[in-house]
Amino acid sequence: PVKVEQTLSSGAAISIDYSQIALKGRTVGKDVEPMDGQVWRTGANEATVFETSKDVKIEGQSLPAGKYAFFTIANGDEWTLIFNKTWKTWGAFDYPKNKGEDALNVKVKAGKSATVADKLTYTIDKSGKVSLMWGNLLVNFNVQ
Repeated sequence: PVKVEQTLSSGAAISIDYSQIALKGRTVGKDVEPMDGQVWRTGANEATVFETSKDVKIEGQSLPAGKYAFFTIANGDEWTLIFNKTWKTWGAFDYPKNKGEDALNVKVKAGKSATVADKLTYTIDKSGKVSLMWGNLLVNFNVQ
């Protein structure tokens, strides 16, 4: 388990609580998630939890203060970020029945990193830039 936290310049305290997984020689999208078109818990074990102490905007769209399960769907270089109100859940197995609890869905572009992250890693900087790094994947989104 890993938890990253940051208080943004807006005063909102955000955190991402996730189980870090390692590649161990496996290939993202082939041997390990994310698989294109499938919902991913964006970590291992329990669903990754995104929490904010204040109302924020994710890529310009409103997300109320609270705790959310954070899921993603990779679709080539376009990813859907999902913030779901049913945050206490194992993996993404129950997501189909909890889909109606989505608080926000946002599309972002995924890129490639110059370095390979053997372990899934999230970072949050004070400006609100959140980065997900996994293998050579790099997915950034802005929280304000």
